[in-house]
Amino acid sequence: MTTVEITRFRAPAERADALLAARPAMLRDFETDRAGFLGARLIRLTHDEWLDIVFWGSSEDFAESRRRGGDRPGIQAFFALIDAVVSTEEGTTTDAVGG
Repeated sequence: MTTVEITRFRAPAERADALLAARPAMLRDFETDRAGFLGARLIRLTHDEWLDIVFWGSSEDFAESRRRGGDRPGIQAFFALIDAVVSTEEGTTTDAVGG
């Protein structure tokens, strides 16, 4: 099973292009600097709400990444575009990621 981080957040519609432009650098930082990072999907829900689904090798990998927060430039740039985190949840997959 894979640990899944589910974060719902708000970013103004006028920042949508900047948010999408910042996403690749954030993902590169996660890929190169976060143990257990398996991938992520960003989903636009409404005019200003988004859902970020991040896959981790383990709950411990997710906890360590959360502890470190925005300690890399690409992560910081993406986080700076977010107005508010609505919710964050942790779960596990019941099937293989990508399956």
